[in-house]
Amino acid sequence: MKNIIILASLTIGFAVFLAACGDVNVNTNRMANQAGNAVNRTANMAGNAVNAIANTATAMTTPSAEDFLKAAAQGGMAEVQLGNLAATKSQNAEVKAFGKMIAADHAKVNAEVKALATKLKLTLPIDIGSHKSTVDDLTKATADFDKNYVAAMVKDHEDDVAAFQKQADNATDADVKAFAAKTLPTLKSHLEKIKAIQAKMK
Repeated sequence: MKNIIILASLTIGFAVFLAACGDVNVNTNRMANQAGNAVNRTANMAGNAVNAIANTATAMTTPSAEDFLKAAAQGGMAEVQLGNLAATKSQNAEVKAFGKMIAADHAKVNAEVKALATKLKLTLPIDIGSHKSTVDDLTKATADFDKNYVAAMVKDHEDDVAAFQKQADNATDADVKAFAAKTLPTLKSHLEKIKAIQAKMK
């Protein structure tokens, strides 16, 4: 009888021990899950903060619709003037053809810029601004006209593609964004063509 009592006591004690271990495991798992959730929440908060900072930085470095359209208007008018100049002054058949194409294409783009500015109630400049020095220099150029014109067109179109790409990606105005995206392929085509002409002249 005594042995039975001892055995029963041991059995009960072992059962209590197992139950306690079970509680420890449950509590440990619960704590691990809570810690994991806290880490995930912190990571998500950090990710959201990084995205917010990136979006703010993008907005700060993307010109406003007004600044973009004003720059596009001045650059476009200069491109037409320079294109007409190349069409009449160049001694290179490819440069002449490129100049005619540029004058025609940018005249169309300029009309779209004006229409968009009117819709947004913006006043565009009527002069070509900082581009005047390039027009003046090329007007005076003689034997080196083709080389200088081509170099100017490469730089201008690299700048144009970058500016229009930024608006196509980040513009807050839907019409400006659509206009930039629509015009980009034409500008990229111009850049490819003038680079090909430049490569032949080296």
